Amino acid sequence: MNYIITSENDIELLMKIRLEMLRVVNNLTADYQFDESIVNNARKYFIDGSHTTVLAVNEYVIGCATMCYIQMMPTFSHPTGKRAHLMNVYTASEYRRQGIALKMLEILIDTARKNGVTQISLDATEAGRPLYKKAGFNGSDEYMVMDL
Repeated sequence: MNYIITSENDIELLMKIRLEMLRVVNNLTADYQFDESIVNNARKYFIDGSHTTVLAVNEYVIGCATMCYIQMMPTFSHPTGKRAHLMNVYTASEYRRQGIALKMLEILIDTARKNGVTQISLDATEAGRPLYKKAGFNGSDEYMVMDL
């Protein structure tokens, strides 16, 4: 298994696995056609956005995970103001429970730490919670959100 940190040269691989992941987690059919806005904005983010994305590659891409970087105003507990949000952790079903997602997380966490990030957040499904706990994440009652 190879793990690669992507660049804009990997855009087609990124888009293919991103759309596969969205189909699987949203129970969509293989021929589902995504709204052009989602596809174009995802492509733009992968090229221009502040992130690190890791792909797990066997003979083909079988997994992905993305760390999105967020610059906030510095605080006492986060003096760099650098935070991150983990997204799109996905492994193809036939490769799950082999440590692939954990390895991708370790690469992203290490990269975030080296970039001065002081906090990583994520949105977890029930199925994903054991993985995130194993990687060192804790539950939090600190956050409130408003969807606009």
